[in-house]
Amino acid sequence: MDALIKSLRPGKGSDPKLADSKLLEARPAELDPSEFLAAAVRADQPRPSRAEAEAAVQTLLGYIGENPDREGLIDTPRRVVEAFDELYQGYHQCPAEVLNRTFGETAGYDDFVLIRDIEFTSQCEHHMMPFYGKAHIAYTPVERVVGLSKLARLTDIFARRLQTQEHLTAQIAAAIDEVLKPRGVAVVIEAEHTCMSVRGVAKHGAMTFTSRYTGMFRDNPAEQARFLSMVRGAQR
Repeated sequence: MDALIKSLRPGKGSDPKLADSKLLEARPAELDPSEFLAAAVRADQPRPSRAEAEAAVQTLLGYIGENPDREGLIDTPRRVVEAFDELYQGYHQCPAEVLNRTFGETAGYDDFVLIRDIEFTSQCEHHMMPFYGKAHIAYTPVERVVGLSKLARLTDIFARRLQTQEHLTAQIAAAIDEVLKPRGVAVVIEAEHTCMSVRGVAKHGAMTFTSRYTGMFRDNPAEQARFLSMVRGAQR
């Protein structure tokens, strides 16, 4: 959710309107639609060969002080590249295609639809270490709804790319908002980052929460509160 932080004690002679305009200019730009309407890897994008990828893993094994030729590591480069193919398959999948099929038999349903506790695992783009947790997603449909499993698939597509949790949250919300055109979208993600829990400060169990709201969830505090109440109710 976007937020503006204003100085509580502006300096003498400062122009509040000018300060507000500068803050608005500093707000991050909206996501480029190419991030969530198409696969991340183009067919014409040059990529190293599998043999080159395996050679890179072998180099890293040598760098940490291992002997890449010992029995237990002979097949490790192949296994690592195969694991990468699975962990990062989201680069080759199109988020918009997942949301394209909708259903119109809703009997006039006009409240929001919430799917909570969508488990996911992603990889931190700063250290290439896992972060994992749950996503809670709600949207208020206009006449048509999307299959419930599609929101879980959408989460997996974005999660199976190098990510930050903040970007992952924004991408999920933006894709639903753009493709389904609902009255509003709410996304909350809670996750533990191993780049923080097993290295660096090594704080096991520390959880990170991020949120993104559009439409009625952003503009109506009561709807946002109702969404959060339903999410939290599952955690008691």
